[in-house]
Amino acid sequence: MKPVNQKAWFLILPVVLCVAFSAILPLMTVVNYSVQDIISPERRVFVGTEWFKAVMRDEDLQGALLRQITFSLAVLAVEIPLGIALALAMPAKGWQSSAVLVTVAISLLIPWNVVGTIWQIYGRADIGLMGAALAGLGIEYSYTGNPTHAWLTVLLMDVWHWTPLVALLCFAGLRAIPDAYYQAASIDGASKFAVFRYIQLPKLRGVLVIAVLLRFMDSFMIYTEPFVLTGGGPGNATTFLSQYLTQKAVGQFDLGPAAAFSLIYFLIILALSFILYNWMQRVGTADKAQEGQHG
Repeated sequence: MKPVNQKAWFLILPVVLCVAFSAILPLMTVVNYSVQDIISPERRVFVGTEWFKAVMRDEDLQGALLRQITFSLAVLAVEIPLGIALALAMPAKGWQSSAVLVTVAISLLIPWNVVGTIWQIYGRADIGLMGAALAGLGIEYSYTGNPTHAWLTVLLMDVWHWTPLVALLCFAGLRAIPDAYYQAASIDGASKFAVFRYIQLPKLRGVLVIAVLLRFMDSFMIYTEPFVLTGGGPGNATTFLSQYLTQKAVGQFDLGPAAAFSLIYFLIILALSFILYNWMQRVGTADKAQEGQHG
């Protein structure tokens, strides 16, 4: 066993201290606000867990949480398979590969508020390409008046914006697979689906874990794009957890409930990400065990 390099800890210690300082102090402030009723800058009353109880009984919060979970699961169900398909279809070598990589990555370079503005124009029936095309087909579409249309438009916008990230991660994972695997599969006469099922997909497992966690956590914190596109409406159709929190903290200036909800929000993301990660790890372990039995 190689001895542990103690010098490495000293090299990363400044970074760890900076991250801890920038994360712990705001967290301590939020915890402080979550157990107090701030009547004025000079007067504060300790309320214990009352804000947490009040937030958990809030029906608007429960509705926002349900919409958020549904949206995040829909994002994963669409973007992960679509990203894998795009990565498989992308050329592996030559100038075509470089051109496709640059083209695919363009949407990732656009700021979030600009993405919301683009889709706000894109969906309009008078000047937007998608809105005008649907109107020409006789389809009544209004992301400002129909809750279902608004929700689907936000989902489509997120798919357009972030599927390239999944595709780029999967493309890098595919390029890391040694050619010996493909040569062995060719000698055995394996079909394309068999190559994907038994070579590419297992080798992409580590990349897919990263892609799923990144997209889940990011979709669970979505705010700017739907706020610019729909403002959370119509009604509360696209009011997700982050916007609900902003309304509490900034709109209503309820710092106590907002702080309590911030901690609950953080714990929800942490718990769901932990469950999702462990589930994917168990699936990967089960697949390896099954492959070993067949082998």
